[in-house]
Amino acid sequence: MKIESLQVSVETLPLIKPFKTALRTAMEIENIMVSVKLEDGTEGLGAAAPTVAITGDSTKGIMMVIEEVITPHLIGRDIENINALSQLIQRSCVGNTSAKAAVEIALYDAVSKRWQLPLYQYLGGKSNVLKNDMTISVDEPEEMAKAALSLIESGFSTMKIKLGKDWKNDVERVACIRAAVGEQVMIRIDANQGWTTKQAISIIHEIEERKLNVDLVEQPVQAHDIEGLKEIKRSVQVPIMADESLFSPRDAMRLLNEHAVDFLNIKLMKTGGIRSALQIADMAEAAGVECMIGSMMESSVSVAAAAHLATAHPNITKIDLDAPLWIKNEPFEGIRFMKDQLLISDKPGLGVKRKSSFAQKKFRKGE
Repeated sequence: MKIESLQVSVETLPLIKPFKTALRTAMEIENIMVSVKLEDGTEGLGAAAPTVAITGDSTKGIMMVIEEVITPHLIGRDIENINALSQLIQRSCVGNTSAKAAVEIALYDAVSKRWQLPLYQYLGGKSNVLKNDMTISVDEPEEMAKAALSLIESGFSTMKIKLGKDWKNDVERVACIRAAVGEQVMIRIDANQGWTTKQAISIIHEIEERKLNVDLVEQPVQAHDIEGLKEIKRSVQVPIMADESLFSPRDAMRLLNEHAVDFLNIKLMKTGGIRSALQIADMAEAAGVECMIGSMMESSVSVAAAAHLATAHPNITKIDLDAPLWIKNEPFEGIRFMKDQLLISDKPGLGVKRKSSFAQKKFRKGE
């Protein structure tokens, strides 16, 4: 079955509250939607989130690359040859991973619909339930502790704390949250490249000395600083995870070969889609390194794709897919959040569709 057309649109989604990290503060997100149509009318949906501070991809850039660079490689091609299509997408240009991810997600949605299978089963998975965490934006220690208590009341037992914006107070942020939530809650730390190597070692040592019981520290130093990651890993007991340092299977190979980190954080907007993400998870499994699945601030379409991938691959053991919970009026349905559980649909493909209340709204290109 051949690909007949590909359409792109963009919409703005306000957040319930500001999302603050060491890299940026977001009040709203833009969602670039991709719709692939096959000859028989089957439609596949994909989406991208522009995150200039991490991927370098902007809204206009993503749309231009999809329309002018990627689409010409796909029209008239057979959807069943998904691996070759993925290869065409990846080789169409350098970088632009968010654009590539949006198109590839739409293709995987379409091909698994053709086989009448939910995507996670098409990828070889069985379960459609994941245990999710929830993020706490960087703020004053007392405010972060209040947010943590609110999450416990909402049914979460694992939380990821954003740090790195003001390193001198970061230990106190962790201590304040730990004192508020007690010992039973799992705390993960994400510095978003906000520390130097020396700062990271000092902060983590203090966390260890004060027995604050942290599950892992994510991306403590700049993305390019692999030597810094290695030095931190050698110097502390708390496991270290790579995020912004990991985009491609080639990045994964270097991180694994150099034993630079204890975990890898896979995000589709960085890998350029599902196939490269699967390759990374396979490589990490062979090296004995577990993976987390995460996302940018994205809508349910691309988060659903990440969730399907996570349920299908046994080496993806940690889940950080809370982004849709930050959106004020999520326009899509198909994944459900029940306390700290994320449930994906058993319908063919992603199982995601636009809510009826949003169905009539039109979006112009670039609007």
